[in-house]
Amino acid sequence: MIEAYFDGCCEPVNPGGTASYGAIVLVNGVKIWEDAELVSAPPGGKTSNNVAEYSGFIAVVRFLLLGYPSECERNEPAIIRGDSKLVIMQVQGLWRVNGGHYLPFYREAKKLWKRLKKQQPNITLEWIPRERNGLADELSKCLVKKAGVTFRLQPE
Repeated sequence: MIEAYFDGCCEPVNPGGTASYGAIVLVNGVKIWEDAELVSAPPGGKTSNNVAEYSGFIAVVRFLLLGYPSECERNEPAIIRGDSKLVIMQVQGLWRVNGGHYLPFYREAKKLWKRLKKQQPNITLEWIPRERNGLADELSKCLVKKAGVTFRLQPE
């Protein structure tokens, strides 16, 4: 079973704060990959929690497209989980996209998701509560903390 988790944060203000994401992939419960990066604002826009969440989702999908799984493992069940209902629902086409700072990230995520679904048809998306997304949450906050940002919106 392939499980991937993503999360994002933007502190001390949203939008406009310091943003980052965390992303993790597990195979049969063993972590095989993780990534965390600070997120830049889109051209003419601002950083936001949604920009960070989409960036984490994109990182996971790119890894799955380019790095894992192997051809024979692509038939195994796989799931991407995140605590952003916005990302999960919009990527699946269940919620409208009205615009916002995250719009270019949504477009990239949607394009990559379609490619991944063709490559790995047994993959699904699942919204989970923040309490079940601890590893990705911790990664998403790590770089913001290292940058010396005081958290005001989310608990550290």
